[in-house]
Amino acid sequence: MRILVLGTTGFLGRHAADRLHALEGVRVLGGGRSPGADVPVDLYGADPAALAAVLRDAAPDAVVNCVGAVGGDALSLTALNAHGPAVLCEALRRAAPDARLIHLGSAGEYGPADGRRPVGESHPARPLGLYGATKLAGTIAVTSSGLDAVVLRVFNPVGPGAPAGSLPGRLAAELRKAGPDGRVRTGDLSAHRDFVDARDVAEAIALAVTAPRPLPGVLNIASGTARPVRDVATGLLRAAGFGGRVADRVDEDGDGSPRSAAVPWIRADITAASRALGWAPARSLEESLADLWAGAGTVAESPR
Repeated sequence: MRILVLGTTGFLGRHAADRLHALEGVRVLGGGRSPGADVPVDLYGADPAALAAVLRDAAPDAVVNCVGAVGGDALSLTALNAHGPAVLCEALRRAAPDARLIHLGSAGEYGPADGRRPVGESHPARPLGLYGATKLAGTIAVTSSGLDAVVLRVFNPVGPGAPAGSLPGRLAAELRKAGPDGRVRTGDLSAHRDFVDARDVAEAIALAVTAPRPLPGVLNIASGTARPVRDVATGLLRAAGFGGRVADRVDEDGDGSPRSAAVPWIRADITAASRALGWAPARSLEESLADLWAGAGTVAESPR
């Protein structure tokens, strides 16, 4: 089985490739912009015909798309999160119509949660900003493509290699820089999020690649538990062996994310992923943060 993973230099792409390499009878092809990529693919401004030619040569049985932008200007967000998946689907229809496509979506597609109930895949998608809107456009491109495709809607990924653009990755880097007696500044940490280990996401990807039957269009991949974001700071301080309370080490009077105020609480319903994939998260947030701290000097690149 030939599996093409797009975005292997990124946080989730790297973990996905590592997990897929462990499968028997599988050849994993890394696709991306880096000079060492097995398959040269750049979804930023990609042309369907040119990408189809590349895919025809690669002859994948499955494609895992971990490419995306979490920040940047409107052009980058639109090109990588919306246009890129649409071009990829069109190229697959031309060159490898029987290949299974696993595309990574985002909890940001949902927008505000409804009270304190877990968010299922049928929850209305009402993204609050351009990031969520572009990710939703990519999801729609995949689910309406007619391909054998599934969108794994990943909530808040954490674990070793978390990028500095994420709160866990940034906080780990700043705590390491500040040292055991220093302080760091963040925004408000009272929002509740559903954190999931990147290695558990990789396991869901492997199960989706090898599932013997067609899958639902969208599956939530999360822990199924809402945790205060402050727990990230607590876990990192514990992993670092820094004593004291969070308030002794972290000032929460900095600029925070507008989404934290607009979406103060969100938790995923992961029943569908359990039924379709036989998947369940295996790692606790504390384990994820300990492993993030242990490798805090190594972070992923932009997954383009």
